[in-house]
Amino acid sequence: MVVIELEPEEATRPSSPASEEKAAAAAGGEAARPSSSAAPEEAPTAAAAAVGGEASRAAGEEEEAFEDALTDEQLREKSRSQANDAKAEGNKFFGSGQYEEALSKYEMALQIAAELESSEDIRAACHSNRAVCFLKLLNPSYLKALLRRAEAHEKLEHYDEAIADMKKVIEMDPSNQQATRSLFRLEPLAAEKREKMKEEMIGKLKDLGNSVLGRFGMSVDNFKAVKDPNTGSYSIQFQK
Repeated sequence: MVVIELEPEEATRPSSPASEEKAAAAAGGEAARPSSSAAPEEAPTAAAAAVGGEASRAAGEEEEAFEDALTDEQLREKSRSQANDAKAEGNKFFGSGQYEEALSKYEMALQIAAELESSEDIRAACHSNRAVCFLKLLNPSYLKALLRRAEAHEKLEHYDEAIADMKKVIEMDPSNQQATRSLFRLEPLAAEKREKMKEEMIGKLKDLGNSVLGRFGMSVDNFKAVKDPNTGSYSIQFQK
């Protein structure tokens, strides 16, 4: 009798320790391998940046479209308003004695108004105010010296000389309130003094005439000045 030995099936054959280790390593590698379907972390940041760039471009295009929609007249009015605002700020600085800051604002207004045909008034005011600012900054002591000299003339009753100094101060600095008030006060005093001096001079001439005419039994009262209504000239008439 012949006995035939059969080989065990693959499914029922026990696995060796080496094969088990290989299987475990393969399983660990599969677990450590990242999934290809997962999105990278940088993707949301890049998308947000792209959206922000699109929004900025859209805002810029909208602003350009708005500028294009303005008419030439509207643009001129806008520039004129900006120039006026700069001039007004300069006036505030000037009023508070901040002359350098005022100069900066006046120059800004001049730059804005340079191309505007209807801005002569703004430019004239700014140029004038800049000149006064330079005077304030460069030679303030000269104005003070003129004011002091005018005050000295007034105390000596040299009113015409005091008026001349005050007018020069106002010419250099039209905003000088001290000189303006002094001039308003001095002019009546000067007129009164001139009238008084005229009366004194007439009195002296009359005394001199009487001293001469008295030798002939006459006086200046015997002579009268008569005005011709047609020509406006005067003639001397003798009367007893």
